[in-house]
Amino acid sequence: MKLSSKSRYAVMALADIARFKDNRPVSLRDISLRQGISLVYLEQLFLRLKKNNIVKSLRGKNGGYKLSRRPDEIKLSDVLSAVEEKVKTIGCEKNSKKGCNGKSAKCITHNLWDELEIHINGFFHKKNLGDLVYRPKNILR
Repeated sequence: MKLSSKSRYAVMALADIARFKDNRPVSLRDISLRQGISLVYLEQLFLRLKKNNIVKSLRGKNGGYKLSRRPDEIKLSDVLSAVEEKVKTIGCEKNSKKGCNGKSAKCITHNLWDELEIHINGFFHKKNLGDLVYRPKNILR
């Protein structure tokens, strides 16, 4: 299981913005250069982040993007949701009558993967951008 580049890059870009404590606008071009993410890709991601009120855009010579709230108020689960991703460890729909194998029963490991999914998504719900930029050496605990 692995998060998509969409989620990883969105979190990286927002952490890049969050590390500037004065909350000044940051250009996508600067983020692209510092983080090694395609500018075109960032533009697509930031449309979604703006639509979900995670960032605000400012036009003009000193324009760019800034966080809409303090970093410690932006949960990583909100970021993942904004780019339309939730960590999913099982292939079937949880509430479907059809089981994991296309049969009427769920697979033998269904509950294990379901529990892992709940744990992972809970982890992202507990963590925020502030955890990434205000902790020494970016250690998450």
